[in-house]
Amino acid sequence: MAITRRTQIAILLTFVLTVTPRPAVADEGGVSFWIPGLFGSLAAAPQQPGWSFTTFFYNTNVRAGADVAFARQVHRGNINVPFTGNLNINLKAPPDIQFFMPSYTFAEPLLGAQATFFLLGGYGRNETSVSGTLTGSLGQGPGFIISGGRSDTTWGWGDLAPLFSLRWNKGVDNWMVYITGDIPVGAYDPNRLANLGIGHAAIDAGGGYTYFNPQTGHEFSAVLGFTYNFENTFTNYKNGIDMHLDWGISQFLTKEWQLGFVGYFYDQISCDSGSGDRVGCFESRVIGVGPQIGHIFKISDDYQGYVNFKGYKEFDAAHRPDGWNVWATLVISPAEEKKPPETKRPRIVK
Repeated sequence: MAITRRTQIAILLTFVLTVTPRPAVADEGGVSFWIPGLFGSLAAAPQQPGWSFTTFFYNTNVRAGADVAFARQVHRGNINVPFTGNLNINLKAPPDIQFFMPSYTFAEPLLGAQATFFLLGGYGRNETSVSGTLTGSLGQGPGFIISGGRSDTTWGWGDLAPLFSLRWNKGVDNWMVYITGDIPVGAYDPNRLANLGIGHAAIDAGGGYTYFNPQTGHEFSAVLGFTYNFENTFTNYKNGIDMHLDWGISQFLTKEWQLGFVGYFYDQISCDSGSGDRVGCFESRVIGVGPQIGHIFKISDDYQGYVNFKGYKEFDAAHRPDGWNVWATLVISPAEEKKPPETKRPRIVK
C-alpha cells in the first residue's frame, strides 16, 4: 500500500515529538539536580542551635523552543524528493512543588564552625506538554503545515537531598561550606514527559559568604557550587558538571522587614555523555534575577518565624527551558537568646 507524501511528513513530525523532549536539551530532560535560587539572602549567616523547620512553595512557568531550518532528502520506498522545511517545537513545563526541609543545628562547634544538617524533600505536580508544527514543501509542489503534540501529568514525591553545612562568623563577615547530594527515590519514569525525580544520583558542594551589618541593615550573600552527576541507568545518559551561583542583596528597613533583590547564574561547564546521549555536547545556561521581601515575626518566647517571597525572571538561556519562577518560604526556628539583664550590686554604705 502506497504511503502519501503528507503521511510521511506526519510520521516524521510524530517521531520528532516523541524523541525531542528528553535528550534534546542539556541536563537530561532540561532538569538539573540543583534548583537555581535555592540559596539567597543570609545564606551563610549563623543559625540558632536546635531544631528548625523550613517549607517553601515553588512554582515555575518555563518554555523551551527550537526553530531549526534544514534541507534534506526524504527517502520512503520509491520516493526520493527534495524536502525543505521549518520545524518549530515548544515545550511547556509548569511544576508546582511544596518542599519540606527540617534541620538541626548543633550547639557544640565543629572545626570552629557551626554545624547544621538538613534534609530536603518535596511533593507536588508536574504537567508537561510538547507541541510542534512542521511547515515545508516537497519539490516544486504545494506547501503544507502539520501539527501535533503530547502531554503528561505526574503527582508524587520528589527525590531526597541531605545537606550538611559549616558556618563561621566574625563580626559582619560570615563564611559557609556545604555538601549535598541527590537520593533518586522520587517519582520517575524514563518513558514519561513529566517527572518529579531526576532518575540518577548527584553530588553537589560549594561555599558561600554573607555580609550582614545589624547596625545599618545592609546585607549581601553569594553561594557558589558545583554538581557532579552520575549516569542515569534507565537511559544511559550522563549530565555534565554544572556550576551555579546564587546571590541576594537586601536592606533591613527595620529589625523585622527586609527588601532586596535575588539572582542566580547557572552554567553547565562540561559535556553530556553516555551511550544514551544522541545529541552530543549540549551545555545549558540560564540567568535569573528578581525582587524579594522578608519579614521576621515572633511566635512565642522560644520560637520565631520568617516569611520570604521572591521571584526570578530568566533570560540568556541555552539548551534549557526558561521563563519565571516564584518562591514562598516559611521558616520556624528557635528564637534568638536574649542576654539576661545585668544585675547591679547594692551599694554598701559603711
